[in-house]
Amino acid sequence: MSSGPTSSTGERELLEAARRGDEHAYARLVETHRAELHAHCYRMLGSVPDAEDALQEALLRAWRGLPRFEGRSSLRSWLYRIATNACLKLIERRPRRVLPIDYGPAADPHTAPGEPLVESVWVDPYPDEKLGLEDGFAAPEARYEQRESVELAFIAALQHLPPRQRAVLILRDVLGFSGQEVADALETTPASVYSALQRAHKSVEERLPVQSQQAAQRSLGDVALRDLVDSYVDAWQRGDVDAVVAMLTEDASLAMPPIPTWYSGREAVAEFLRGWPLGAGRRWRLLPVRANGQLALAHYIWSDERERFVAHSVNVLGVRGAQIAEIIAFLEPEWVARYGLPDELPG
Repeated sequence: MSSGPTSSTGERELLEAARRGDEHAYARLVETHRAELHAHCYRMLGSVPDAEDALQEALLRAWRGLPRFEGRSSLRSWLYRIATNACLKLIERRPRRVLPIDYGPAADPHTAPGEPLVESVWVDPYPDEKLGLEDGFAAPEARYEQRESVELAFIAALQHLPPRQRAVLILRDVLGFSGQEVADALETTPASVYSALQRAHKSVEERLPVQSQQAAQRSLGDVALRDLVDSYVDAWQRGDVDAVVAMLTEDASLAMPPIPTWYSGREAVAEFLRGWPLGAGRRWRLLPVRANGQLALAHYIWSDERERFVAHSVNVLGVRGAQIAEIIAFLEPEWVARYGLPDELPG
């Protein structure tokens, strides 16, 4: 992760034009960094809309601050510094994001799911096509793979950290910035950075599963992953609860933000599926997507009124071995459109 001055001739020319007030040059200058900055804001905030707000604020601050940018650090480092501080400001005004499993205990599957919370407190799913991330690590100094660092379990674990610890861990262990660069970004000392990093490591590692989804998916292989998704889609569309349940681990969980209700254990999940989504003759269509570097599916439910399948939810799956260990169903229909999919499918 270089912290040296900007070296690209094209970037220098765009920078000079932007400093003279050329908005088009500025847009081209920051475009190459936009996707990774958006992913950074998402890691900090756990929310796609919040990440968009923070990124817009950061890019506006950067535009206004260009006359003061002297090129002693790379443009990328400077933009990350501004984006990080925009996120820290936003965190002061908005609630911490969580998943239902961190919000309360598992529910009795014989009782109906609760009502959605009015206040938005949930971690959001993140479409893979927004990431702009490569496989592997961002830099030799990074501790976490780029795709691993947007998995739902990792994002949820980050939200439990105090904001500045969160920033330190992301900048150092995900992006690979040096201790001095992180200290400069947060206006503190390298010693404070490494102290915060130690505390952040302990907290995050306690909350992460033994194996990341990236490692689990690699160990299963592409063909087996496709077969698992195909079998899951087929079983769900046929309304075959037993076939769906056969794909689950014994300790599988199912959560449904914005509803706080969640279920723990294969039998509890089976009871819920029989009583609600796969009961009463409900009909579904599922389309595979990718979210948070994980397997995911856009769910459509049949509407008699419209005589079509209408967008229902985005379900993100966690795998362990050749089975599904976690289903997180994000029930807001509008999430489906974020994957470039239609609101309705023909019958």
